[in-house]
Amino acid sequence: MAEGSDTTLTIDEKSQPTALVGSIRSFAAGHGGAKAVVEYVGKRGARIVLVGEDGEWADQFASDTKTARQACEKAGVAVENEWERELMEQMRPSNDLWRSMGRRMMAR
Repeated sequence: MAEGSDTTLTIDEKSQPTALVGSIRSFAAGHGGAKAVVEYVGKRGARIVLVGEDGEWADQFASDTKTARQACEKAGVAVENEWERELMEQMRPSNDLWRSMGRRMMAR
């Protein structure tokens, strides 16, 4: 991994697509289906935000947007082109997330 990248990612470049597909598929199965939004995040690659039908959400990282979109396609998860209002309203952030976002806003 490049210097300054997230060190919590332990999946190597060659096994990344297979592990990513499995992870996305598992999330979708556990939440009654899912939709995804792929976001380019510079040198880190791409962030896949998964929103389950039950409102739970999670994110994954891929080496690039092409890999992210292909992984979602193989996992059977539809990729939205942008954040639509309906998708945003479906998300149910946890109380911990609301608290952490509040602390960040107050720190500015």
